[in-house]
Amino acid sequence: SFPLLQAARRRNSLNLLGLAEAELEEQFVRGDGPGGQATNKTNNCVVLKHIPSGIVVKCHQTRSVEKNRKIAREILQEKVDLFYRGEDSDVFKEKKASEKKKQEKKRRAKENLERKKLLKELQQLDKK
Repeated sequence: SFPLLQAARRRNSLNLLGLAEAELEEQFVRGDGPGGQATNKTNNCVVLKHIPSGIVVKCHQTRSVEKNRKIAREILQEKVDLFYRGEDSDVFKEKKASEKKKQEKKRRAKENLERKKLLKELQQLDKK
């Protein structure tokens, strides 16, 4: 129901496929977005490409190149795991579980709202 690669970026996945440095192509580019001179003059945005699968990750979450490199590798590792394992991936399973939790929470909130409306209507009928 949702694209597999969007499920990436989950923290608790331990069982991921490894990445070989020889399979990666790394570039440092200027970041975009707000930040003015701090962003426009420094090449601290990391673009990481996994050559065999063609998956590309762009990371500009911090001002530090080293932190961005680390984060980009984590994201890429999760996306590559999703690409090769699909629905058997831990990342996919975690995403499905969180979706299910979210739907359950929504359902309970809706039920509570209905109960409150019903209670309010009963209270108004009692006043009349």
